[in-house]
Amino acid sequence: MEETRADKGLAFMLQYENVAWYDAGVVKILDRRVYPGRVEFVTCRTHVEVMQAIRDMVTQSAGPYTAAGMGMALAAWECREKPEAEQLAFLRQAAACIANARPTTKKRMEQVCTGCLAAAEQALQAGARVDEAIRAHVVRANNSRYSKVNEIAKYLVAMFPQRAAVMTQCFGETIVGMMLKEAKLAGKQLRLFCPETRPYFQGARLTATVCHDMGFDVTVITDNMPAFVMQREGIDVFTCAADAICLDGFVVNKVGTFQIAICANHFGIPTFVTGAPDAGHPTKDTVTIEMRDPAFTLQAMGVRTAAEGVKGYYPAFDLTPPHLISGIVTDRGVFSPFDLQRYFSSGGMGEYEVVV
Repeated sequence: MEETRADKGLAFMLQYENVAWYDAGVVKILDRRVYPGRVEFVTCRTHVEVMQAIRDMVTQSAGPYTAAGMGMALAAWECREKPEAEQLAFLRQAAACIANARPTTKKRMEQVCTGCLAAAEQALQAGARVDEAIRAHVVRANNSRYSKVNEIAKYLVAMFPQRAAVMTQCFGETIVGMMLKEAKLAGKQLRLFCPETRPYFQGARLTATVCHDMGFDVTVITDNMPAFVMQREGIDVFTCAADAICLDGFVVNKVGTFQIAICANHFGIPTFVTGAPDAGHPTKDTVTIEMRDPAFTLQAMGVRTAAEGVKGYYPAFDLTPPHLISGIVTDRGVFSPFDLQRYFSSGGMGEYEVVV
């Protein structure tokens, strides 16, 4: 009997096939650079093309983790005619290639690729189709992660007032859909305020679209409005996901998160970060902040906004210190950012644990 999928009932862009999907030598990835204005998929025919698509921001937030797994399935297709030992060597090389697509998320990508390698070894031992085995593994891993995020959403929504004004940041992917689903189940009414998140506008294009698709009141604001909106609109909660949660309590997320947390702290608004601590990042010093093409900040959706000769600056992420964070909301409950080791001692396995 086919396993129930955890993406059931979520918005279009949270369905597995609409994130990234492998089939018979091709990976198709929803191009989030143009969604929702256009619904287009980037077609990749090699795992290197998948890596490049991730690097080029075709998919963002948690999307690269699904794309990475599907890229590993594609790698298995690429080497399908090689002897078993050469297939494993090719897949290990592909794993290293894909995991290094973007430096800040390398640790989590390595976890995803490690799970795919284990699935490949099992398939080879059983004489099964390796590409299909990896795809099935990716679906199982997604089900596990989506289910964990659903538990996170339950803890998060339980802390919302019955009628809550919630500010988000960037695109938290799965947690956005699960948060909205759980809010509906709890009968809570949410007003959502989404900073646009330049220069890719993930908040405006992705978070706001998911909120709208799932029937919620959502308002887009520019990135320089959070303090005013908190003061004028009575924001109850600021919440975001994280690209890494270091064990010293520092949170790595889309650049701009730090300044919103400062504003929330000023107004006495709780800041809740969703996700699990990353054992691979014992301190903030183990994180490499990705610096992207600075020229990209000199335009907006392809329209140049600065004069020729003006310089740009583009860190993709920033670090929010633990004293600005009210709680890390995990699948095991809410933890202080100063006590994250307790997540693991309580039985937590991480959001991106290796699932085989």
